[in-house]
Amino acid sequence: MSIERVPTVVFKTRVRDESVEGPNPYRWQDTSTEDLFAGKKVVVFSLPGAFTPTCSSNHLPRYEELYDEFKANGVDAIICVSVNDAFVMFKWGKEVGNKNVFLLPDGNGEFTRKMGMLVDKSNLGFGMRSWRYSMLVDDGKIEKMFIEPDFGDNCPIDPFEVSDADTMLAYIKGADAPGVTEARKAFEG
Repeated sequence: MSIERVPTVVFKTRVRDESVEGPNPYRWQDTSTEDLFAGKKVVVFSLPGAFTPTCSSNHLPRYEELYDEFKANGVDAIICVSVNDAFVMFKWGKEVGNKNVFLLPDGNGEFTRKMGMLVDKSNLGFGMRSWRYSMLVDDGKIEKMFIEPDFGDNCPIDPFEVSDADTMLAYIKGADAPGVTEARKAFEG
């Protein structure tokens, strides 16, 4: 791994704000990597897309399921990054039942590109997306990364072997990784 720190990026996020009048009390807010990582221990996992099979049935739901255990082991936040816009990430989170994992929209793919994880998934009609990976970040410094095998453009498969919640939690605890658990939710589509 050549990158040692998370790249400096400003994300376009949506936040609930009761001072916004009308039926949709949300506003745009710029959120920087400094806001997300400074002085914190953060688990980040990145995936190809909201509303996709592995991401929706296992990757996000298992991190959500183990959230309290991560917190008990010194993790301040868990962030899920995807090259999707803020509206898609919001609706996906609601559909999956996400409550604790921060869904971070990397709509322009800038963070993912600067991480060296942007890949072409045109073979699936996705365009440019994130490769699946996870990392432990301490005050902006990348302590550990788990990158799925077969990294590359137009990969015909979607490996999910090492970026899962159980592998990351085992790493944090200094234990052997138990392997990817079964899907937590059904996926249709």
